[in-house]
Amino acid sequence: MPWTPIRKSPDTWRVPPHLRDYAAACAGFSWEAVRREVPALPGGRGLNIAHAAVDHHAGGPRRDHVAIRWISREGVAHPITFGDLAARTNRFANVLRGLGIGPGDRVFSFAGRIPELYVAALGTLKHTSVFCPLFSAFGPEPVRQRLSRGNARVLVTTGNLYRSRIEALRPDLPDLRFILLTDATDDIDATVLSLPRLMDRASPDFTIPPTDPATMALLHFTSGTTGQPKGAVHVHEAALTHFATGRDVLDLHPDDIFWCSADPGWVTGTSYGIIAPLLHGVTLVVDEAEFDADRWYRLLDEQKVTVWYTAPTAIRRLMRLPGNPRDTHDLSALRLVLSVGEPLNPEAVVWGQRTLGHPIHDNWWQTETGGIMIANFPACEIRPGSMGRPLPGITAAIVRHGPDGLETVTTPDTEGELALRPDFPSLFRGYLHDDARYAKCFADGWYLSGDLARCDADGYFWFVGRADDIIKTSGHMVGPFEVESALMEHPAVAEAAVIGVPDPMIGEKVKAFVALKAGHPATDSLRLELLGFARTRLGSAVAPKEIAFTPSLPKTRSGKIMRRLLKARELGLPEGDTSTLED
Repeated sequence: MPWTPIRKSPDTWRVPPHLRDYAAACAGFSWEAVRREVPALPGGRGLNIAHAAVDHHAGGPRRDHVAIRWISREGVAHPITFGDLAARTNRFANVLRGLGIGPGDRVFSFAGRIPELYVAALGTLKHTSVFCPLFSAFGPEPVRQRLSRGNARVLVTTGNLYRSRIEALRPDLPDLRFILLTDATDDIDATVLSLPRLMDRASPDFTIPPTDPATMALLHFTSGTTGQPKGAVHVHEAALTHFATGRDVLDLHPDDIFWCSADPGWVTGTSYGIIAPLLHGVTLVVDEAEFDADRWYRLLDEQKVTVWYTAPTAIRRLMRLPGNPRDTHDLSALRLVLSVGEPLNPEAVVWGQRTLGHPIHDNWWQTETGGIMIANFPACEIRPGSMGRPLPGITAAIVRHGPDGLETVTTPDTEGELALRPDFPSLFRGYLHDDARYAKCFADGWYLSGDLARCDADGYFWFVGRADDIIKTSGHMVGPFEVESALMEHPAVAEAAVIGVPDPMIGEKVKAFVALKAGHPATDSLRLELLGFARTRLGSAVAPKEIAFTPSLPKTRSGKIMRRLLKARELGLPEGDTSTLED
C-alpha cells in the first residue's frame, strides 16, 4: 500500500532544527566551512578527535557540563563532566605512553558499556594510537581473528572476559604486549596489569601531540560473507562528518540529552555513541544493561532523553509489545527518534508516530562510510520506507555496469547500485592488510556500496537489498525488503525475512520467514492467509511462494537481518562469519 508522507509542522517544533531548508543547505555547503567549526589543536598542530570532543569543552564554559551519564545495571546514574572526562582520558593517554605504546599502535577494547571503555577510546585517540572496539559477546575465535589481523598491542578488558575468552589465546597473539584489566586491584603478571592502579599513578595532564587529519584513528571490523572479517581504517578527519551529521541529522543542540543505544563494538556505537554527541558538547546517556523494554522506556522517561538513536532490532521488539508506553511513562522530553542498521519498514516509521508521538527517522550509511550519508531530516518530509536524501556535501547516485564502465541511472525509480562520490572526510582509507579488496570498492570515480536501491523523482532513495540478496524468480528481480515490508503490514506479523530458494522451474522461489506477534499462533490457516495477503499486496510474481514461521530471526547486533545465514541454513551451506550474530 502507498504510505502517506509525514512532515512535522513548524508550529510543533520545540527547538527549530538546524537544517530547515534542504536545498539551501546543499547549495551553501562546503567541507571547509565544517572544518572551521570543528576545533583544531592549538597552534595549528592539526586535528585530533579527542581534543575536539573533550578538551575543547573542558577548557571552556562547558567544563562542568555532564558529558556522559552512565547508567549501571542496577539503574544508578553516574555523571562524568567534560572536565572529569578530560582528566581521565589524559591519565589513560599517559598510561599508554608509560607502557611504551606508540602512535599508530592498535589499542583494542573488549568490554561491555562501562566508563573505562569510553575513557580508553578517547585516551587512545589523544595519544594518536588507534582505537578498535570489539563486541563483548564475541567468543574466543572472533576475538582471536580481530586481535591478530589488527596487530593488537594493548587490550582493555575485564577480569572475567580475560579468564574466559582471552587467556588461552595468548600464544597465538605475539604482537599483544599488554592486557589492562578494568576491575583488577593488582597486576596478574608483567603483561596483565591492573588498569585502576595504572590510572591512579598516571598524571591527569597530557599534551596531545600534533595530529595530521589523515592520521589513522579508528579500526572497525565488519563481517563479510566469508569467515574473514574486514578491518576498515578511519582517520581523525572523520570528525568533520560526525560533526556535520550530529548537527544536520541528529539535530543536536546544547541542552540535549542524547541516547545512542548501539554498542561501541560496532561503528554506530563509536561514531554516534561517543564522537558526534561529544563534539557538540551534549550529554550522552550510556546504559550498561542489555535490551529490556520497560527499562528502556523508564530510561527515556527518567533521563529526559530528547534525541534517541536506536536500531531496527529494538524497534521491532518494541512493536511486538501490547499497549502504548506513553500510558505509563512520561516521554514528553523526546523530540526526535532515529534508527540505523537496516532500512526500516514503513510500518515501523508509522508505529513511531502512533506510539511514541514521533515518526522514526531512518538513515543509511555503512562501516566503510564512517558516518551517515543519506537521511530523513527533522524538518523535511518523511516518506515511510525511504532512506531519505543525501547529506549536504554528499553526492549519491544509482549506477549500473555498462559495456563502457559505470553508467549513472537518470530515470526515476530505476534500480541499480547505490554509489557515492568518494570526496567526504569519513570515507574509510583502506581495509587493513587487504589493498586488493579495498580497490574493488571503487570504480570510475565512485565508491560502490554493494547495496541496491532506487531514487525517486524528488531525490529520495529507497533501499532494495544487498546485491547478493536479490532474488531472481521467473525473470523478475525481487528485492527482499519490498516483500518483508508488505508482510509486516499484516497485524499478526512482527518481523519477516525473505530469501530465494533454488527452483528448477522459475530459477528461485521467494520464501519468507515470519516471526509473529504475541497472541497469534502459528497455524496453517494463518500461513495461507499471509500468502494471500502478500499476493494481494505484491502480485503473484513477487509474493512469497512459501512461508515458514520462526520464533525469531537471526540478526547482527546492529539490527541487520542475516538473510545469508537463513539461506545457508536452508540449503545446508557453510554459514560463514557469524561472529556478529545477535545473542
